[in-house]
Amino acid sequence: MSDIPLTRNITSKQNETHIRNAVKVAENLAGMARLARKEDAVALTTLLEDPNISDPIYTLPKQINVNTIGQFIEDHLEERERGEGLLMIGTDDDGSVHAYHDLKIWPHWAACELGGGIRQDRQNSGQGGAGALRAFSWLFEVIGVDLICETAALDNIRTAKLLDRIGFTYKGEIRSTLPDGGIRPSKVWELERSNWSNKLESN
Repeated sequence: MSDIPLTRNITSKQNETHIRNAVKVAENLAGMARLARKEDAVALTTLLEDPNISDPIYTLPKQINVNTIGQFIEDHLEERERGEGLLMIGTDDDGSVHAYHDLKIWPHWAACELGGGIRQDRQNSGQGGAGALRAFSWLFEVIGVDLICETAALDNIRTAKLLDRIGFTYKGEIRSTLPDGGIRPSKVWELERSNWSNKLESN
């Protein structure tokens, strides 16, 4: 749990229902990642065993192994049934996982947080930024949220630069609660649908 989103506007019941239903039937994220299922535990564990990927991410289990990641997937499938969360994975032709996308959704606020990680051989190639743009458009247009929030560790300069470039508004620092009960200071950004629409029109 954390203090996000900082902006909390109660949406209509109709929009809340739309968001929940869209989450419940989602099978892929903008065509670049698919829903993670129980049988993906080994492949996702292989990705997340790399501390360069998993260590900066506070929403992951503290111990990375097939059992904890299997439970991580199962928890997200339960969230999907409630319309409150999704776990998506990008895979190579051989079935290995090169990226994962963790979505926490607050339907009553029409808001979400998108987190995740990408394998090192795919970093610094422009794929992360391009994928983020596709994911944000999908969240606004398909899922129907009005607000996307992002968090990052205080020293995560790469994410900060990406979010600033895309048009997110920096909101300051919060204290994020880790799965093991610890606390991590984080920076937080938000992007509203109206600002995203204006950005697309200006490009």
